[in-house]
Amino acid sequence: MRSLLLIPLALIAAPAAAQSLTATTTMPVTGSVPQVCAMQQGSIQSGSLVNIAGLDGDTLRIIQFVDPSTLSVKAASATISFDAVCNFPHAVRVESSNNGLWPVDGRITQVPGGFAYAVPYTAQVTWGLANAQFSADAKTRRIAQQTINVAAPAAGQLNLRIEIAEGASNVENRAPVIAGTYVDTVRIFLEPR
Repeated sequence: MRSLLLIPLALIAAPAAAQSLTATTTMPVTGSVPQVCAMQQGSIQSGSLVNIAGLDGDTLRIIQFVDPSTLSVKAASATISFDAVCNFPHAVRVESSNNGLWPVDGRITQVPGGFAYAVPYTAQVTWGLANAQFSADAKTRRIAQQTINVAAPAAGQLNLRIEIAEGASNVENRAPVIAGTYVDTVRIFLEPR
């Protein structure tokens, strides 16, 4: 008889070589920023008021419009600052509704010679690299405007200085002014060019 010798075989697995499976891909991430201009409500720049009470909401109030002894216009000025931003090349447009200060009561038909019936003023705009002067000459009652192109985005303070010269008049310097309440509306626009 033969005997069978059983030898246990151990199967020993050799460690497998570590296999690295690295995959790469490119994933673009995009975002879009729209062209935007924004402007906050204005505030009076400290120390800039001459014969102006201040800003009442969005209205400048002149303390004494005329000299009581001559009835000619007294000088007045103020600088209003607006926090603003425009993230693309743009334009600043300054617009006067009346092209000067004109009486609220537009029914003045006969003006006695030598009397003023409208008052001119200037507006100085400083914004980013732009600096321009706008003149409301009060020669004719109409919408007047000026556009200033700004070649780059800008952020910070946009300053508007309104100035009425001593004796300003639409007829002759230092002319007496006809009685009434005089107004104009100045608008500032930040807009595409």
